[in-house]
Amino acid sequence: MDTKKLGHSDLNISRLGLGSWAIGGNIGDWGWGQQSEKDSINTILTALDNGINWIDTAPAYGLGNAEVVINKALRQAKRKPYIFTKCGLCWNQGETALFNRLSKASITKEVEDSLSRLNVETIDLYQIHWPLPEANISEAWETLAELKKQGKVRHIGVSNFSVKQMEMLHQIVPITSNQSAYSLLNRTIEEAVLPWCAEHNVGTIHHSTMASGLLTGSMTKARFAQLDKRDWRHKNHLFQEPGFSQSLLLVEALRDIANERNCTVAEVAIAWTLSHPATTGSIIGARTPDQLSGLINASKVSLSAEDFSKISDFLDMATV
Repeated sequence: MDTKKLGHSDLNISRLGLGSWAIGGNIGDWGWGQQSEKDSINTILTALDNGINWIDTAPAYGLGNAEVVINKALRQAKRKPYIFTKCGLCWNQGETALFNRLSKASITKEVEDSLSRLNVETIDLYQIHWPLPEANISEAWETLAELKKQGKVRHIGVSNFSVKQMEMLHQIVPITSNQSAYSLLNRTIEEAVLPWCAEHNVGTIHHSTMASGLLTGSMTKARFAQLDKRDWRHKNHLFQEPGFSQSLLLVEALRDIANERNCTVAEVAIAWTLSHPATTGSIIGARTPDQLSGLINASKVSLSAEDFSKISDFLDMATV
């Protein structure tokens, strides 16, 4: 799989990275329901065998469970990937509710907990998960810079940050990367965030590239109705009407392109995110090796000018 340098770092990352939110399993309001640990480990190993060289995770995914599962998988892995994790989303012992906290003391504990769960000496990329509370992002960034000096993390980045927020932090210590939601159904970062990152050599990695499964090609109204009631997508606005039905029409338009390209709908949707010149890599989330098989070739899909035109025409029509 092709690689691309992440910002000003020394990390050459594969165009696709494996996300681990769903692998974390059930955590109440913001989980994906029950998840087989065996399936999770096999998915990670399959991803690595197919050229993916980085895994994106966070303590919030499964309340630490995703990091634990990744550790178990890496014990069996032939090659060790880069590990990207985060700080800032916390929970109280014995509870599942998540809350934002960016104090120095909290982050210092969080990084030690992540190092322990992952069983690594250094985290390759450590990111502030959300810019909340916003009043504490400078304190958090200075803390991450200290952790880098201490050798506990190699590179530091942010996630879901605005241009204004990045400009402030970039003056303190240069930002390696920004991770933001980006998909055919969420293009808000195109106007300012992506151009700013390109201008300042800040890497960009995208999450939610398949709109939480809506752009996979396998989501239907019947399947959505059968999702585990603990699956957080029941609260996601993308799965509410009338937008849900409109998005399924987009999926059918993508299916026509996928059939011409001999690939999956999901791979077309992911390839579209990779096509932006500011994109370094996109995250794909899979719960089983079978799911992964319909995503892994996205980096090889080359969309034509006609494909882009078809997609653009549909999106323009949908917004009228």
